[in-house]
This record gives sequence, C-alpha cells and structure tokens, in this order.
Amino acid sequence: MKERYIAVFDSGLGGISVLRRLLEIMPQERYLYYGDSANAPYGGRPTSEVRDLTLAAAGMLMERGIKALVVACNTATSAAIGALREAYPGRIVVGMEPALKPAADRFPGGRVGVMATELTLREEKFAGLMDRFGGECQVEPICAPGLVELVEAGLGESEAAEALLRPILEPYAGKLDALVLGCTHFPFASRVIGRLLPGTALFDGGVGTAAQTQRRLAREGLLYDGPGEVLLENSSMTRESLELSARLLRAGEI
Repeated sequence: MKERYIAVFDSGLGGISVLRRLLEIMPQERYLYYGDSANAPYGGRPTSEVRDLTLAAAGMLMERGIKALVVACNTATSAAIGALREAYPGRIVVGMEPALKPAADRFPGGRVGVMATELTLREEKFAGLMDRFGGECQVEPICAPGLVELVEAGLGESEAAEALLRPILEPYAGKLDALVLGCTHFPFASRVIGRLLPGTALFDGGVGTAAQTQRRLAREGLLYDGPGEVLLENSSMTRESLELSARLLRAGEI
C-alpha cells in the first residue's frame, strides 16, 4: 500500500507547481500527475460542469489503486471537494486553499490581493475565507482571465503574459503588501507578476497543500521510503502537452 502512487490532479498543467512542492518535501514518493488539458480552462465553466469533470477524473485515478488524491486546482477544489470526500469516504483527498492565512499572518492589518479564476472567486469556499480573514487584513479579489490559457501554451513568463497582466495589476502597484496566487497555474507567471508588483510578497498555496498531504500520509502510516518516481499524463494525449509538463516540472524555483 505504501508504494502506491499519490495522484495529483489539475484542470491542466498548473498543478505541476503543486507537484514540485510535493517533491521538495517527499522526493521518495511515487507520483502520478494527471492534467485535464483537453478541457482546460475550468475557471470560466459552470460549477456543475467542473464538478462533473473533477469527479470523472478522480474516478479514473481511484480505479488505478492510488493511495491519495491531491486536487491541485483551486477551481476544482471549490467546485467539487465536498462531492469527492462524500464519494470516497475514508480515502485521503487533499484540496487547495488560497494561501490567505499565511499572508494575513505575515501582514496583519495589511492589504492582500487574491488573484484567482472567476469560479474560485465566486464560490462559497472563497466567501468563507473572506469571512475568516477579512477582519485581519483588507482582501482584494483580483480576476485574471486568460492567464491560465497562456500557461497552458507555455507562455506564462512571456511578453504576452506581461501584456495581459499589466492592466490588471498596475492599479495595485505599490498598494499591496501581498498577493496570493489563488490558481495553481499562476506561479508559472510569478516573475512577470513580480516585475509588475515590485515589493509585493507572493504567496503560493502549493506549500500548504504539500504539507497537508504529508501529514495525512504520516497519520495513516502510508509514507514511502522510495525509490521515488513521477509519471506525467494528460487528457489531451499530445506529445506537446507531455513535453511542456516535463519542462514545467524541471523549471526554476517558483
């Protein structure tokens, strides 16, 4: 059982940023990464559609005998984490949460942006986070449509990404203490974001998700001693998507 795969699922390639965080603290584990690029992006879809896509992918992965499922997608987590836990009681299912708590802890009373997809920002899960931390800091929701598609094309750090993000982020330049990257695709544009928001601290939710996965595995006695392995799969079934997945996995530190 210990040697079974930890499945990491995302709507596309963004969840590789979470896989990298997992590998940082548990390099000895075996990972199966599955990106649903054929249906990406999820962020502009109806909640019910995202839930159905997520449940379908999870069902396929569960049938392969995985020991844990990491939903490395804020949008899929918002839409489907409750349904997943109901469908697979007793199984390790870990979702994403925007890193608003560590940002609020570091900048009490500060101004914190949360950049995420349309669906993530409109769902009840995010509203709950606003209720929890809105009294500790001033939270600014920021929608960044189009950035997921650029990351899916391998253009997260490109001039096109900067042109897309400039009108979105320039109004916040010098006005945010922190920016929470509330979509797992967004860390792959972190250098562009940093140039547009100099002096603003960036927070990545993958750190907390990786730590929670490690805690859950330890609690169940399922930590593996290696040798580690990473399998990369994608619903698009194209060589380009798999090559880009491998390139993002090898990319420099977020």
